Amino acid sequence: MDHIEICLNKYVESSYSGFEDVMLIHKAIPEIDYDEIDTSLEFLHKKLSAPFLIASITGGHKKAIEINKNLAMAVENLGLGMGVGSQRVGIEGGDIESFIVVREYAENSFIYANIGLPQIIKDVEYAEKAVEMIDADALAIHLNYLQEAIQPEGDKFSRKAYEAIEEVCKNLKVPVIIKETGAGMRRDIALKLKTLGISALDVGGKGWTSFSAVESYRCEGHMARIGKDFWDWGIPTAYSILECYDVLPVIATGGIRNGLDLAKALALGAVVGSSALPLLKEAVKDYKAVEEYLKYIIEGLKVAMFLTGCKRVEELRDVEIFVYGRLKDWLELRGYDVSKICLKR
Repeated sequence: MDHIEICLNKYVESSYSGFEDVMLIHKAIPEIDYDEIDTSLEFLHKKLSAPFLIASITGGHKKAIEINKNLAMAVENLGLGMGVGSQRVGIEGGDIESFIVVREYAENSFIYANIGLPQIIKDVEYAEKAVEMIDADALAIHLNYLQEAIQPEGDKFSRKAYEAIEEVCKNLKVPVIIKETGAGMRRDIALKLKTLGISALDVGGKGWTSFSAVESYRCEGHMARIGKDFWDWGIPTAYSILECYDVLPVIATGGIRNGLDLAKALALGAVVGSSALPLLKEAVKDYKAVEEYLKYIIEGLKVAMFLTGCKRVEELRDVEIFVYGRLKDWLELRGYDVSKICLKR
């Protein structure tokens, strides 16, 4: 509950997602009509009206009931999808109403369950219980070791993580997503996860909400200071997409605040994008406020598609992009050919 209050009332955003150094190349004559544009796609066997999800936000307390209800109503009305907050408290005997309300109000939407990797390491049965609780279409196993490291009560263990993930993938009947939560993902980890049977990666890169920042407000003494030291820790979202896009389907979370950000993420190789903090701020109002923000993102995406001549979202992967600044330096360091002005994927 205090995490929600902090996110709503304190400044918790990190700097630089990498999208700042990406420019889509304008097509002066798009050669398509705006009303031809189709933003729909299939993701993990479920149809979405646009390549966007509401990222996991909350659950397990009374205030979360109304928040998740408003989020669920909005995604159901618009044909999108969402995740729930960590279901640990519900599985361990706490409140479950704030979780089950999501499926109640989003009967046909893509909904993913969510449990932390430390819980899976302790007991892989958490995975099945999380999915069953909300009749989920997929399971996200979230990695939040930055946050855990700052929390005095954090779960600071990860031995046998890969074995636990592999067991979940072998036995669970729905797709499994590995979900970072603000510190990003690098290629070698993605390649290892692919061998275990993971269906998608939410790269959860640096850029905007920093859970080290969130924890710095909760902690006291030297841990509060350490939380501030690691406020900007992590691999930026744009970098994480480029590390992983050709390994597994990528959900781009971290720094997506509008349709142009989403278009950039898709052009870099992501399949869908997602966001949490701006939707939380709308969800404490009502579901219509959530809907309006989602429409803002989707319409902005359509404008970007029109101005680059893309009828379908998949075509954004083939548009020319211009990269500069820190992202260009990083691409050169990682062996990408950026000798031309336009990087053609």
